[in-house]
Amino acid sequence: MASIHNDVPLNAPAHKVWDAVRDFGALPERLVPGFVTKCQLDGDARIVTFANGSVARETLIDCNDARQRLVYAINNERLKHYSASVQVIADGETKCRLLWTIDMLPNELAPYVEGQTKEAVIAMHKAFPPSAG
Repeated sequence: MASIHNDVPLNAPAHKVWDAVRDFGALPERLVPGFVTKCQLDGDARIVTFANGSVARETLIDCNDARQRLVYAINNERLKHYSASVQVIADGETKCRLLWTIDMLPNELAPYVEGQTKEAVIAMHKAFPPSAG
């Protein structure tokens, strides 16, 4: 099973980043603007449209405010397994780290997904510029 790990330093307070992460339907407005162009809630899932035109249905598994951790999964014909967790950890008063881990099968899709996560991280940095504190 492929595992993709992103440890993203952000120049924003943890509570502010966590508020954006936990807002499950607001990816294009709050967390990854430009990377996600549309997000529609459908029960416990979100239908996400990415800038490259691909669409994914992401199901909310857990949202834990105490741990500032959100878990979601994708289940479709291309992916045998896809589970991701996003956790926000304070790094002082004005900075934080976003830990994003994806475990997935088949392994052959991992390079594509890893490339997409790099684009998402760029969008996160735009959403939380140094003056965002």
